[in-house]
Amino acid sequence: MKFSLTWLKDHLETDATLAEITEALNAIGLEVEGVEDPSETLAGFRVAHVLTAEKHPDADKLQVLTVDAGEDVNGGKPLQVVCGAPNARAGMKGVLGLPGAVVPSNGMELRKAAIRGVESTGMMCSVRELDLGESHEGILELPDDATTGHPFADYQGSSPIIEVAVTPNRPDCMGVYGIARDLAAAGLGTLKPIAIPGFTASGECPVEIRTDDPDGCPAFYGRVVRGVRNGPSPDWLQQRLKSAGQRPISLLVDLTNYLMLAYGRPAHAYDCAKLHGAVHARRAKPGEQVLALNEKTYTLDDTMVVIADEREVHDIAGIMGGENSGVSDDTTDLLLEIAYFDPARIGVTGRKLGLASDARTRFERGVDPDFLDTGLDLLTGLIVELAGGTPSEVVRAGSPPAQPKVIVFDTGLTKRLGGVDVPEDEQKRILESLDFSINMDWHVTCPLRRHDIEGPADLVEEIVRIHGLDKVESVALPRVEGVARPTATPQQVMERRMRRAAAASGLHEAVTWSFLPAAEAAHFAPQGETLWTLENPISEDLKVMRPSLLPGLLMAAKRNADRGAAATRLFELGRRYFRAKDGASDERSTLGVLLAGEKAPRGWATGKAALFDAYDAKATALALLEAAGAPTGNLMVMGEAGAQFHPGQSATLRLGPKNVLARFGMLHPATLKAFDLDGPVAAAELFLDAIPEKRGAKGPVSFARASFTPPELQAVTRDFAFLVPEPLAAGDLLRAVQGADKTNIVAARVFDLFTGEGVPEGKKSLAIEVTLQPTEKSYKDAEIKEIADRIVAAAAKLGAELRG
Repeated sequence: MKFSLTWLKDHLETDATLAEITEALNAIGLEVEGVEDPSETLAGFRVAHVLTAEKHPDADKLQVLTVDAGEDVNGGKPLQVVCGAPNARAGMKGVLGLPGAVVPSNGMELRKAAIRGVESTGMMCSVRELDLGESHEGILELPDDATTGHPFADYQGSSPIIEVAVTPNRPDCMGVYGIARDLAAAGLGTLKPIAIPGFTASGECPVEIRTDDPDGCPAFYGRVVRGVRNGPSPDWLQQRLKSAGQRPISLLVDLTNYLMLAYGRPAHAYDCAKLHGAVHARRAKPGEQVLALNEKTYTLDDTMVVIADEREVHDIAGIMGGENSGVSDDTTDLLLEIAYFDPARIGVTGRKLGLASDARTRFERGVDPDFLDTGLDLLTGLIVELAGGTPSEVVRAGSPPAQPKVIVFDTGLTKRLGGVDVPEDEQKRILESLDFSINMDWHVTCPLRRHDIEGPADLVEEIVRIHGLDKVESVALPRVEGVARPTATPQQVMERRMRRAAAASGLHEAVTWSFLPAAEAAHFAPQGETLWTLENPISEDLKVMRPSLLPGLLMAAKRNADRGAAATRLFELGRRYFRAKDGASDERSTLGVLLAGEKAPRGWATGKAALFDAYDAKATALALLEAAGAPTGNLMVMGEAGAQFHPGQSATLRLGPKNVLARFGMLHPATLKAFDLDGPVAAAELFLDAIPEKRGAKGPVSFARASFTPPELQAVTRDFAFLVPEPLAAGDLLRAVQGADKTNIVAARVFDLFTGEGVPEGKKSLAIEVTLQPTEKSYKDAEIKEIADRIVAAAAKLGAELRG
């Protein structure tokens, strides 16, 4: 939120400097994100007096001016400036941009130049060029009493602009007045009372006002003002709106925006000539449409609150007004509306429509329900003062929430929770300065605007932040004697090892949303699991908790590919979410891997670029499971990786037939199409919750040796070539071979696969290298033969036979 220092001082009587104000804002929890000084953008612009104006010798529409820019410019001698403005004339005063100045509206740096053969030193500026408005018919004219040579920034009274970050729990600070209130409570000045311009209401309101949806719109207040004159806003109002980043539109519109930005209270003005019958708040009808002020048409449903007359919808309640009933320069009679809407309903409507606005931000967080009458009177008074007109009496349909929250407070809690000793009378002063009321028994009544106050701890926060967070002393935590014990859980240790292993293998860590669009989530929903759908999502595109980490990685790969990335190697360690049978959330720790694009670029030695394949995904999955402490030597390779994977190029890694530790392979073309990705993509997903724990311990089984002692005797290798049934998996044969003699066989690997001439149909030849490790003495030939016989016998149980 932005506001000028001048605007702040409209509400805060203070002698504090800009630095003191920004320091105090940070101290009380309103973080200053930046300070912009408009005087810096106007550096190099002076109040100038035009001495003479002569016709340009070589251009009909140009004049050659002699301009006095002050004693300190050009040694006090007049400057020559070429100007094309029709209102430029001798004797007037305007704004001269000197060489080196930067024009605020377009960033152009001024310099001395020849225009049609005549030298020009600088430029006489228009309102638009100085970024003070839209007028560009001629140069800016200043009053005759403007001091020649005076810096224009000082003459203009440019005020520094402060930008603060207001947290979602502080809607009471979504207006300049609320920020001034906090600063006054912190001792930086005195809060000025709200000054309502005087006016006299006359007659009943000619427009019927009612609320037909008391749940969505508990209170709907309004009045008519007749005989107004719309037009440009006065300078003071335009300057305040511009400091907040708003574009002035017209007096009537600007005043409603001023009320919202100054006091955090959105309001709306309707042109009475464009209304038909009663104006009421109601539920929208399914399929009903409205053309909003942003010139977009929105289709509504029956969960949304609207403001309508007897003919059509005019307003998406609490979010944006309609194009068909807004005020214009021709408006003479207007209806002012100020209401209280259910914050949750406003949030849901905004997310469904994908529509954001300043009004929605305030209503969604919760406006002050006690400010309806005051806000309406203030807006009415300003309109009557600046635009004229005769206001009617107020119509009040419904009533806003009026029951304040009362909290029993123990002043000693401030010391126990806040860590700072604040005297009881100071605690009372702070709370009362924030409009909390306190009785003798310390029953604290909260102001209705403070929706964020729920209990005593919140009152402690208010006291401590106003007293000064910098006054909370740093105190070391108590430490137990001796060596500190590890604080990480076995699960955290395992996750750290896996992150390091993944990064070491060349993968880049990604952090994606835990929420997914419904279609993408459904594509990865495991069979038999119930997806977790949010009732109040931050966006309609982020309403389902992810059942897999792969959708987020696929969307990241898509973004990378769209930006020309030739290869994407990503991993993410996070949680998958499901709805348990009892309705509770079921979270499962998971690591996802995605390999897309080129595995290796094209080159003179390899020719075409190498792409990732299912074996890359398998190798990555095994390496990461090894880092997690899983018994990778005992894993079985089986199918059923899921419909998202290519059925012939994917598998699962299991510890036993039912315990799936990981799935890997190439993703199905239908999956790639659903995520708009081209080319083959390999992926793996490791289910960390499936890794077995040690007996009696909370953590995965660890097979890591504390130290390694090399064997004293040399290992022996033997090669075996088996004819096996073609469907037999090589991993099954390896496990059978390794299990033939667990004492002597320390390793086994496949080094050859052959089919073709010499191999019977329906068979394949697998060659396996077996490593034998003697312990106490070297092997004799008879011992090696005995081990070999056991290997052949174990393989024979799978239908394998030794090749001759």
